[in-house]
Formats: sequence, C-alpha cells, structure tokens
Amino acid sequence: MSHATGSGDGEAIIEFRRIGAALKVIAIDPMTGMEVSMVGDPRLSQQELARLAVQKLRYVQNKQQNQG
Repeated sequence: MSHATGSGDGEAIIEFRRIGAALKVIAIDPMTGMEVSMVGDPRLSQQELARLAVQKLRYVQNKQQNQG
C-alpha cells in the first residue's frame, strides 16, 4: 500500500510492505527521487511510521547537502 504525505516541509510518497512480522516503510521524495527505507513495528500506526520514514528521508537529504 502506498500514499503521499505532507510533512510541513514538502511531500513524500510512502509505501508499506509487510515482511514477516515486521513492516517495511519506504519514503520517496517525488522531486528528487531519493528513497529511504526502514523496518518498523507493525503495532505502530501507519501515520507514525510514515512520520518516522519522512524524518529519516529529510535527515539523509540534509546530510547529503552538507557534504556536497
């Protein structure tokens, strides 16, 4: 399942994939195509997992900008 989410500082496409007892969450920045993934606890809400994935995406983007 996937959906787009706004985080106040842009949007991201979020995809959820169940892998055994865990849930893989993928966040994609539609402007740059940058993608990050994480494994989350399926007991958390999809909204919370999406927020964490977007937070990771923004962290990776900021880290890349500061290195370049």
